[in-house]
Amino acid sequence: MALANLHPQKWDEWKTEMEEKGGMRWRDEDEDSNLTGFEDEMEKGANEFCNFEGIKDEERVVEKLLDPDEKSWRNENSTPGAWTCKERKDSITHEEEFQEHEDTLQEQEEESTDDEEAGLSVDEDIDSDGENVVQIYCQDDYPTHIFHILTEFRESSLLTDLTLSTEDGKTFHVHSPVLAAVSSLIKENLSGSDVENDQADEIKDNDKSVGVQRWSVSLGPEVDHIGLEAVVEFAYTGLISRLNRDTVDQIKAAAKTLGAPRVLDLCAKEEEKSTKTGGQKKEEGISAAEQMMISLQSIRQLWMDRVGCDVILKARGASFHVHRVILAASSDYFRGMFTLGMRESLQPCVTLPFLLASELEVLIGSSYSGAVPLSWSCVFEITGTSLQLQYQPALSLCLSFLQQEINPHSCLDVAAFAEAYDMVPLLEVADDFVLRQFQKVASTSKFKDLPAKHLLKYLNSCSLCVPSELVVFKAVVAWIQAKPKRRVKLANELMKTIHFPLMTFKEFKEVQSLNMWSDHSLAELYEAVFEDFCSNETAPQSQCRIYLPKDSLVLIGGDQICEDLGDRSISRELWFGNSLVNHTGIKKAMEWRRLGEMPEPARFRHEVAVLNGQLYMFGGKRYYGINDTLDSVYRYDPLQNSWEKLADMQEKRCAFSVVVLDGNIYAIGGHCDPDYIESVEQYSPTANSWGFTCPLDLPLSGHVAKVLQGQIFVSGGLNSDYQCLASMFLYHPETGSTYLANMTQPRAHHCMETLGDRLYVAGGITTDANMTIVDHLACEVYNPMADSWTAIISLPVPHVGAGSAVLEGKFYVLGGYSQEDFSETKIVHRYDPAIHRWENMGKMPGPNNDIRASLLCLPLHMRL
Repeated sequence: MALANLHPQKWDEWKTEMEEKGGMRWRDEDEDSNLTGFEDEMEKGANEFCNFEGIKDEERVVEKLLDPDEKSWRNENSTPGAWTCKERKDSITHEEEFQEHEDTLQEQEEESTDDEEAGLSVDEDIDSDGENVVQIYCQDDYPTHIFHILTEFRESSLLTDLTLSTEDGKTFHVHSPVLAAVSSLIKENLSGSDVENDQADEIKDNDKSVGVQRWSVSLGPEVDHIGLEAVVEFAYTGLISRLNRDTVDQIKAAAKTLGAPRVLDLCAKEEEKSTKTGGQKKEEGISAAEQMMISLQSIRQLWMDRVGCDVILKARGASFHVHRVILAASSDYFRGMFTLGMRESLQPCVTLPFLLASELEVLIGSSYSGAVPLSWSCVFEITGTSLQLQYQPALSLCLSFLQQEINPHSCLDVAAFAEAYDMVPLLEVADDFVLRQFQKVASTSKFKDLPAKHLLKYLNSCSLCVPSELVVFKAVVAWIQAKPKRRVKLANELMKTIHFPLMTFKEFKEVQSLNMWSDHSLAELYEAVFEDFCSNETAPQSQCRIYLPKDSLVLIGGDQICEDLGDRSISRELWFGNSLVNHTGIKKAMEWRRLGEMPEPARFRHEVAVLNGQLYMFGGKRYYGINDTLDSVYRYDPLQNSWEKLADMQEKRCAFSVVVLDGNIYAIGGHCDPDYIESVEQYSPTANSWGFTCPLDLPLSGHVAKVLQGQIFVSGGLNSDYQCLASMFLYHPETGSTYLANMTQPRAHHCMETLGDRLYVAGGITTDANMTIVDHLACEVYNPMADSWTAIISLPVPHVGAGSAVLEGKFYVLGGYSQEDFSETKIVHRYDPAIHRWENMGKMPGPNNDIRASLLCLPLHMRL
């Protein structure tokens, strides 16, 4: 071992440590290089998951899905070549060779022996997030969706079982459950067949004499085709397009005969409307979507009462009476079964032996409600069954649950499930969660069951987010020690993914302290690890860990003071933070790249917003004079890398604030020499137009507005007397301002960002006891539930007119200047609420005064 290559800052610590311990020597023993007996084979592949009988709980599903076999896991090296370190013994390029070693391992020891040696408990993985907590996921537009399909069925005469006819010779082919939802006459006729439905339980499965039972109703002379057509239209759409003063009597007559009270209500409103004068305000009625929701609830009640059910589904454990047409409308599987001439279309009872009754019942219920009760203990089974039966609405809800409720305990199960079913978008979500929450995921016992190939994939990814290399090392060790006899032979390959030179001496002492090194077969590996830690001749790529966030932090415009303080320049530049770089210990930085330039003119004290993945830029100043304030608006499309000019604001503004709420953009207050502005205007992207909303209570500049929980919060700023304000208030576009608890001190030209359910405030200027404007280093956080402020650690340097953004749960304050000596702050600081401190994230790339920042999802070719 060459101590001459030891990092200089580690030299003194090393000498002291060696003097205390008398050195550290290891036996140099040759070990067999052949890797054998690493992982057990699964009994069956993931493709057999759907047909695997007896799976009743999540643990058994996971057992089937966590399959190390190549066929159930994708073989993918997700690390771009730009971020690999070939000098580190080709650790990444050896992945395929590593997998070949893994596949040849055939150790015969029992798993229980390994678990005992590793000191593991089979009950170790307790899901603290509550796997049995049931949540109802629902599709809000489901009634509209299913009635649209039912309308298409009726137009194509698919599964229509009821014929309605009038004396004038017109006939309408409809679905009896749909008409029964609005007509008491049809419902009574269906209820009369309850006895027949009960007797259907006794009919054998091979009896093909019964299919769709067609029946008809002939209406008397009081009902003509216009009135009947209106009732049918209402049953399928929730509205009547031909209802007017000329047709109301005909429709009313049909509604009375059929017993359709909701249609009668519409007729009554039409008659009432015709008698009112033009000056009277029209009353709001029930919308078509609401009418369809009521109808769907009525059909659900028919199902629960077994009224009109025309088929029985038999699964393992129970049978269910259902309506064929409702099943066909919500499931492509049943649509094919009942409409494409299959023998099941003629059977009164269909047997589905491959399905559990509990899963089928959930899906049938979703057909009648658009809602699915889900928990982690059942979601995989229900999702799998939804895929089998092509239950698209239920499948969509299951996927939403898997993506929105994913947590460290479930993410590996989600990844395995997505891999088994080739669900690429879901797999990307799960992999991304594992990478960005790696420390938490690695602390779960499910992590110890991760196939070796996938562990290596995660460790080599440039999206692996870890606070230090020690976290990676501990994760690798925990994984190895879960099955030490099988996995210790893979330690050499896994250790190559750890950047030991980035560890501090204190961190490496933890590495040295592990009992694992007492295994003499690891002596050579320890020597290599120790030499790697000590060396200062590592390749440049190994001197840092590079992490690629999902979104990029973009800097727009601003101005800059020359080094001699004799000149200032305004910028058109856009920069983006492509990656975060972890150096030794706590040293961090951001890798900046140029994104391009904004359209003329250059600007500062402007505002930006992001809506639907596009960047909007508003107003600002183009120079330092009196008539230099702008009202222009531009939109940047990162996919096209192009700018588009939009409608100008109605007022010129600088030092104002912009927020996005409910798809609209609001420009709030600001300054236009010599006036401060109290007006607020709203921009509609669809109409490309501006309109004024309720003004502020007073003219305001240098304030900040942010949206939290669907409300606009406004903090601080300067009034028309150039006084800093400590105010915090809610702004509503229609009703104006509602004042909340004041900040601890006045503040303007500061930063405020939404982080979780709090608002974090930092930087800017304030006034001292002598009413002098000074830099404001103190920071605080606002709790809207308690309407209170709490101090957090102060900024180390001034940040006046800085940009700010929240990236992956951390509050970034970028650049700015000092009001007291007009020096620039060229540093990026990041507040991490988990550790309650500000971190230095390196220097700004260019202009940094009165700059604006935002997050954008940039195309991959710009980043790699």
